[in-house]
Amino acid sequence: MASFVETDRYNLIPLSVTSLCGCPCRPLSNKTLTLSRRGVPKLKLKLVFDGSELVVPVRSARIYINRRVITAVARAEPESLDESNTKEEVDKGHILPTVKADALSEQQHKSSQLRKRIVSGLGIGISVGGAVLAGGWVFTVALAAAVFLGAREYFELVRSRGIAAGMTPPPRYVSRVCSVICALMPILTLYYGNIDISVTSAAFVVAMSLLLQRGNPRFAQLSSTMFGLFYCGYLPCFWVKLRCGLAAPALNTRLGAGWPFLLGGQAHWTVGLVATLISVSSIIAADTYAFLGGKAIGRTPLTNISPKKTWEGAIVGLGGCIATSVVLSKIFSWPASWLSAIAFGFLNFFGSVFGDLTESMIKRDAGVKDSGSLIPGHGGILDRVDSYIFTGALAYSFVKILLPVYGYSVVEEEVFSDLITERTEKEEKNSRKGGDPIIS
Repeated sequence: MASFVETDRYNLIPLSVTSLCGCPCRPLSNKTLTLSRRGVPKLKLKLVFDGSELVVPVRSARIYINRRVITAVARAEPESLDESNTKEEVDKGHILPTVKADALSEQQHKSSQLRKRIVSGLGIGISVGGAVLAGGWVFTVALAAAVFLGAREYFELVRSRGIAAGMTPPPRYVSRVCSVICALMPILTLYYGNIDISVTSAAFVVAMSLLLQRGNPRFAQLSSTMFGLFYCGYLPCFWVKLRCGLAAPALNTRLGAGWPFLLGGQAHWTVGLVATLISVSSIIAADTYAFLGGKAIGRTPLTNISPKKTWEGAIVGLGGCIATSVVLSKIFSWPASWLSAIAFGFLNFFGSVFGDLTESMIKRDAGVKDSGSLIPGHGGILDRVDSYIFTGALAYSFVKILLPVYGYSVVEEEVFSDLITERTEKEEKNSRKGGDPIIS
């Protein structure tokens, strides 16, 4: 039945069911309605039947009208017509196509985001893998660039509305200086080997600048800035100590035996390189398996900090992390025992989860979903490296301190390496003198 009538010279005339059925006369067709007006040679009539439209041109100057239609028009009150209700009636027929279009658009958006994530992830993976294999200044400079960008994002989060609403954020010039200091820390670590004094001095200078600033200094400024130096600058330096500081050769690594001489030969495969590769690969496996496990069987929330993380996903991620650590330990022949590889996998997993939750807590307080928009499909740099921030320190401590408990010591390899070097030098010196090589 028609919802309302629309003419060229009149406003919309609603037709109610009650008015149309007021006079039980001859049955009225549900798709025809006529109307005439004296002196008008041509009249165009538009009917709307619950969303479908019908336009009827009228050419006759004299038309006979059904009494029920006259009653409906007479009882109509165009002045009191609710525009919102009329619009809702007109749009009824378009609701379903609109919903389908929105669903299709959302699906296309998700597909586009997935492609961006895959392309960006492959690019990041290849770049990081190349930097880890290269080591030295290449690895350190790449890490320093990531640290600088991450520090900028961190201090922008501190200045965001969600965190700054309850505190006074540090001045912008202090944030920029701290970002530069954080970027210099990995380079100083490679050059000096230990930056405790440098970090302490930098923290003292930054604290004094905050305390002596104009206005009313706040403890929240000091605490957020000091944590930024520790979180964004000091902790990533352990990756430099792990990759470049542990220079003892991994003598049992079969892969290193066939490594090209132009790329460093077998001496290029050090304990630091092997430990870094296993740690990074284990973190990637932990994140991937936790995501897949959470999507498939995740039911129980892990914590309120990140509601999407589940206990089921965490357990699957832990299993994937340990399995990756054990498999790579057999490929690289390091660590020597199964127990060491399992313990290393445990440590990498808990370090990655703790780093992820810490960054999620910062973003939640800041009221943002991503730390930035630098990486297409992934968000900011902190969104990608949050699992690595604490893990580097834990992995380095494991190799230097905890690993000897399981029957393997880097110090032993370093001593063994020194003995091999000393023996080689003696053999070369003896051969230059014309004597026989030293046999021992």
